[in-house]
Amino acid sequence: MSQPTDVETTGRYLVLLDDKSVAAGAREMNRVAGISAASTAESATRAELAAADGVIFQDLGVAVVNATPDQVQQLTRAAEAPGPIAVVEAERVVHAYTAPPATGTDEAAAVDESVFTWGLQAVGANISSATGKGVRVAVLDTGFTVAHPDFAGRAVITQSFITGETVDDAHGHGTHCIGSAAGPRKAASGGPGYGVAFEAEIYAGKVLSNRGSGTDSGILAGIEWAIANNCAVVSMSLGAAVRPGTPHSQIFEQAATRAMAKGTLIIAAAGNESNRPGKVAPVGHPANCPSILAVGAVDVNRAIAIFSCGTADTIGQVDIVGPGVDVYSSWNKEDGGLGMHKRIQGTSMATPHVAGVAALVAEKHNARGWELWARLSQAARRLGLPSTDVGAGLVQSP
Repeated sequence: MSQPTDVETTGRYLVLLDDKSVAAGAREMNRVAGISAASTAESATRAELAAADGVIFQDLGVAVVNATPDQVQQLTRAAEAPGPIAVVEAERVVHAYTAPPATGTDEAAAVDESVFTWGLQAVGANISSATGKGVRVAVLDTGFTVAHPDFAGRAVITQSFITGETVDDAHGHGTHCIGSAAGPRKAASGGPGYGVAFEAEIYAGKVLSNRGSGTDSGILAGIEWAIANNCAVVSMSLGAAVRPGTPHSQIFEQAATRAMAKGTLIIAAAGNESNRPGKVAPVGHPANCPSILAVGAVDVNRAIAIFSCGTADTIGQVDIVGPGVDVYSSWNKEDGGLGMHKRIQGTSMATPHVAGVAALVAEKHNARGWELWARLSQAARRLGLPSTDVGAGLVQSP
């Protein structure tokens, strides 16, 4: 069994099924381990899902199941033999990526932010003719503050994957990320414009609770929802830290390649566990998967952020970077003199900048999937920094 080490888990398991015959995989789980899972393709009711041993995300070919140690052993044996069960992994607990507040002077003060945030200026969104119109962007996070005045009149599709919680964002992290990716160029508050793809169609998926935590299955449910809604871009500022040398998730890698095949690019934060220059932590889960675009963070001076994870070994790498220090965006409540806005930092903030630019590129070039990834990489601004820290460079708008 492929299983993460030194990672908080839920006690459930992810099972990768043969995408050519998911039904055969479901039958095999039942045959070898007596596990009965309900499929999302069958429009199962909540009661049916509750009665089942797990759920199968049909479009991804992944099952999430409750299993005893004996059942896990049977599934693992089946995965080691030829057949429709490919991989078994323990389900991880994931969190919204956060970084400590910046110390010292206000770094963004080095740039005039009276009209646009330094982040929009750094990625060239303020001078781009693209707006993201017609492109669907899914942000999987802590939800969204649906009553935020800056989004009045915007069509925002919402879905909560957290049991017992509405999509409304009591945390703030999700609202901040949505703001950077697709918020306004002219804020109702009169503050600077902060949204990259300000005319993109927003899909807000709540996969993290109001406390900022969630599970692999919640992320997978959000990814499947985004694919079903033909989202060109999925932005995920979340994950779990890993030790150097920890293998990436084969299940998330397959989910990402299957999403790509359907025209959906997944973009994820690299993580904030570094403390540069002394410590460079490896890219976290699930951004360390080869088919997920991993995003690091730079500051207003185009220097790598001290917290930004890097390419520490042969597993996982930073693919591109975005503005991630002292980032102004929407928030879920009044914050001092900033109204319903806040400045925070992290690779979480860099990721929606990249997702927003991806939406602009998707609109201008009608690019999807691997072509979209390639265009983002080719157009990135070289920074004269190691590729292990910044990948292709700073993302740039078309």
